[in-house]
Amino acid sequence: MPVLPDNPTLADFQRYVAALEDERGFSDQDVLQKCLMLGEEIGELFKAVRKHLRMKMDREADIEGADGELADVLIFVCSVANRLDVDLEDAFRRKERRNESRVWR
Repeated sequence: MPVLPDNPTLADFQRYVAALEDERGFSDQDVLQKCLMLGEEIGELFKAVRKHLRMKMDREADIEGADGELADVLIFVCSVANRLDVDLEDAFRRKERRNESRVWR
């Protein structure tokens, strides 16, 4: 079983997710499948936020907490990035350099 190091970088998360997918037999899923699954996880995150805010919802619904759903979203973001050969840490830093010059109102 893969081990995520203490104080992991984004690259560590990406490697960990790739190793987990290999181990669990999910590495053959393509980027479209992973994007669709990411969308599903984002929907589950929204439900968890609604639950956290104590909004009206089905009392019988089995909804995990926002922390677990955020972790699922991160896993699928890493999975999509891996399939597109995107270094998330590099992409994040490049995007933030562009954002620094933007005017936020």
